[in-house]
Amino acid sequence: MKKDNQMQMRNFALWALIITMFVMMISVSQNSLQPAQSEEVPLSVFLDSVDNNQIKSVVVDTIDFKTTEIVGEDINGKTVKTIAIGEDSELVERLRAHNVEVSVTEPKGNSLLANILLNILPFILFIGIAIWFMRSMQGSGKGGAMSFGKSRAKMLTEAEGKVTFDDVAGVENAKEDLQEVVEFLQDPTKFQRLGAKIPKGALLVGPPGTGKTLLARAVAGEADVPFFTISGSDFVEMFVGVGASRVRDMFEQAKKNAPCIIFIDEIDAVGRHRGVGTSGGHEEREQTLNQLLVEMDGFDGNDGIIIIAATNRPDVLDKALLRPGRFDRQIEVPLPDILGREKILQVHMKKIPNSKEVDTKYIARGTPGFSGADLANLVNEAALLAARRNKRKVTMREFEDARDKVLMGAERRSLSMTDQERANTAYHEAGHAVVGLNMPGSLPIHKATIIPRGRALGMVQYLPERDQISQSRQEMIARMAMAMGGRAAEELKFGYDNVTSGAASDIEQVTRIARAMVTEWGLSDKVGPIAYKNTDHDSFMPGIGRGSAISPETASLIEEEIKRFVTEAHETAIAVLKKKKKDWTRLAEALLEYETLSGEEIKALLKDNIKPKRPDLDDDNGGKPGLSAVPTTVKPKPKPIGDAQPGT
Repeated sequence: MKKDNQMQMRNFALWALIITMFVMMISVSQNSLQPAQSEEVPLSVFLDSVDNNQIKSVVVDTIDFKTTEIVGEDINGKTVKTIAIGEDSELVERLRAHNVEVSVTEPKGNSLLANILLNILPFILFIGIAIWFMRSMQGSGKGGAMSFGKSRAKMLTEAEGKVTFDDVAGVENAKEDLQEVVEFLQDPTKFQRLGAKIPKGALLVGPPGTGKTLLARAVAGEADVPFFTISGSDFVEMFVGVGASRVRDMFEQAKKNAPCIIFIDEIDAVGRHRGVGTSGGHEEREQTLNQLLVEMDGFDGNDGIIIIAATNRPDVLDKALLRPGRFDRQIEVPLPDILGREKILQVHMKKIPNSKEVDTKYIARGTPGFSGADLANLVNEAALLAARRNKRKVTMREFEDARDKVLMGAERRSLSMTDQERANTAYHEAGHAVVGLNMPGSLPIHKATIIPRGRALGMVQYLPERDQISQSRQEMIARMAMAMGGRAAEELKFGYDNVTSGAASDIEQVTRIARAMVTEWGLSDKVGPIAYKNTDHDSFMPGIGRGSAISPETASLIEEEIKRFVTEAHETAIAVLKKKKKDWTRLAEALLEYETLSGEEIKALLKDNIKPKRPDLDDDNGGKPGLSAVPTTVKPKPKPIGDAQPGT
């Protein structure tokens, strides 16, 4: 009833607008067709003016063969008009006798009908357009201008490009979970004869860019069924009840095309916890969610409709949405591991010409934490760089440069740098590298550079042999000592008073690791294996906030342990650099000369004092990073990204 009243109000407002525009058009038309203003006088008065030689010229117009209209202009330029009966030849002679210029128009015949058609035809056309527009606004077609209640789900078929599991890489476990859905859509009787019911809904959960949408399309492609796709935000409108109407219409379309798949992307836009809106239970989003729950309960699992939804925030979804019988199967779509990244790279590299020396395993090792979308962007950036360098194939050098650009930003070669700043950067980065090479549990060095990227003047990158699922105490201590190597190098080389702010991000990283060791991982002997982590981010110290039961003594102890871990890391870095002073100095001087050194070049330099050889920059076979020596500078505001260790 409420929806009918709203529709009637919208129709009334629309017709009021049309009538207003119609009246305005009539008014404008009448004003535009109205002739110039003239004074209409009796025939006798007009003839007196003629006799007094007051009329200069006249136009005689026969209206309908019985009536004659005479429009004259007097000697003062004023227009006068009169009407005469029939045709009067004596009147014409009388006008000529007084030297009045006479013009006669031909009879118009059906001019009245022509005038009527000319004046009314625009209004007929306007009314026709208004009726057509009104029908479309009332939803006579799916694409009507006001078809609020129609579903915006798009049905994708093979015309849009069929996607199968072969086009999806790096999510093998998720594909195995969805294989059951594919088999049901292909042969439902296989399950029905055993009394089994396929889950109505599958929820794909994972970070952005991991391929949730592509995976859902692959299910439809494997099963060769229609695929309806819609975003959660498409259900929500400013009018109450519209979202619920769209849900109903979407399920009606799906039932007509069953078996099929309905894919709802970003379902958290409509499936959030109820009761937290500004307008309580009558909020439009909550009504839409209620209708979705009702529709999912209203069809049987054997109807051939499978709902697949995707979200990267499952924690905000309403519990009623996740109960058995609705979205009762949650499928994790995590970030790909090293093997998954290699397969994803191979899929995307098929589209571009690659040089023979391109090693997907090597690239996969250097991209931990990359999603499928990130890897696709990496391949595209490498192709763009190769085209910019006028190469026919994409080489390892382009992939290395593209990786650095994605992680740290583009090179900033347009800035100048003083000798002192370059030296500070070189010794800072050399400190990171030397400490990392001499700490047990440290990761292998990929390269060191003093070329600024993003907000970092330089960086030391590490290339893990495998994805690290967990870290040992030894690895954490090594990572903290390596991070403090830059600050320790500045102190030893330039003195306590000449230390810069370049180690800000290093200190932040070390503090974060130390805090986690004390409050989350139970690696402090004094604090013990107790978790003090609190999700309240309003306070600086974890565990000290609203609802916290941590005593001031415990909080002080936590602070002391964090400080102890950071201080010990700094002292360890200083001890290593003092012991390896020759290696540290040699590496810093090499960075000043070459700006970028690979991990192999650093090992050869420190072990056998072999200086690196630089190939031609334009050689397509150049595959190693660091092929330039142009002075650069940037303000010392570094920020660590991934496994890169920025400095100065």
